[in-house]
Amino acid sequence: MSYENLKLEKGMYRQEGKTFTQVLESLDPSENYRGTALEGTDAFQRQLKRFDIRAKGPDSSSVEKFFRTMDSAVLFPEYIARTVRTGMEENDILPGIVATTTVIDSMDYRSIYSEPTQEDKALREVEEGTVIPATQVKTKEHLVHLTKRGRMLIASYEAVRFQKLDLFSVMLRQIGAYIQKMQIADAVQVLIHGDGNSNAATEYKVGTGPISGVSGTLAYDQLVEFWGQFDPYTMNTLLMSTGTMTKVLKIPEFQNPLTGLNFQGTGKLTTPLGAELYRTGAMEDGTIIGLDKGYALELVRAGDVLVEYDKLIDRQLERAAITAISGFGKICDGAAAVLKV
Repeated sequence: MSYENLKLEKGMYRQEGKTFTQVLESLDPSENYRGTALEGTDAFQRQLKRFDIRAKGPDSSSVEKFFRTMDSAVLFPEYIARTVRTGMEENDILPGIVATTTVIDSMDYRSIYSEPTQEDKALREVEEGTVIPATQVKTKEHLVHLTKRGRMLIASYEAVRFQKLDLFSVMLRQIGAYIQKMQIADAVQVLIHGDGNSNAATEYKVGTGPISGVSGTLAYDQLVEFWGQFDPYTMNTLLMSTGTMTKVLKIPEFQNPLTGLNFQGTGKLTTPLGAELYRTGAMEDGTIIGLDKGYALELVRAGDVLVEYDKLIDRQLERAAITAISGFGKICDGAAAVLKV
């Protein structure tokens, strides 16, 4: 079936276990367009082309173009979801702190964990005929707490019908940025306090053993000592507030020319310890989270960005909720710790 002949309807959003785009792809597979001018587009993008809807650029279409036919109106919720998702992905630090992402189709999720002893970590030599040491993997006692985060889109069709999609997308990306910011705050809380399974991060304080120095000050020595607490994990990521990062970047060792060149060339801040630095407003001044990003945190998502498609299609905007449901779980104890300056 050609993409120009597809019958679009609201029911495409209700198919269990499939997103709107996946339903479109099942009807109009992208593999059929290999070697053509439409190669590289997905089924949704081809529908935009079908109705001559240009979503980006100075020549972008107006909002009202989605509502010229019932078929094209069905595309509007997916356009909003994609644009919000783009806003969530801009400046998103979650990929830098999450070890794995699990997508579920329910509101309940119980993760697994392992608590190896020092003897387990040693991996002793196994003599012939002896029992191989075991690492026990258990189910967590408490469920991972999932939180719905979102914003209400309030606008009448008359207010936005003549607005260009390029400008309208700025508002939608901002909603995505707000959702992403709240999800990072959730991640920070779980890293520090745990996920309800008695797995809060170990807290160290400057001036209190094993961290040297004077409380309220921070030098390179304290960061090295903090790094040393992660064995057998590797402290390869640091999270902190803007105020704390300003202090860290003033440490002489961080003014190494190679560190500066890397920042100027790539925009990425790395420490002389090899850890990547991320700043977030979800952190308090004077608090640093160190973690091994390969083992510390699991992101759990209940589906993708959700949009109230009925209201957007039938009532032409008015009020519609845009939400994302997610939660975080700690994976390995010891893979994250907190340093109080």
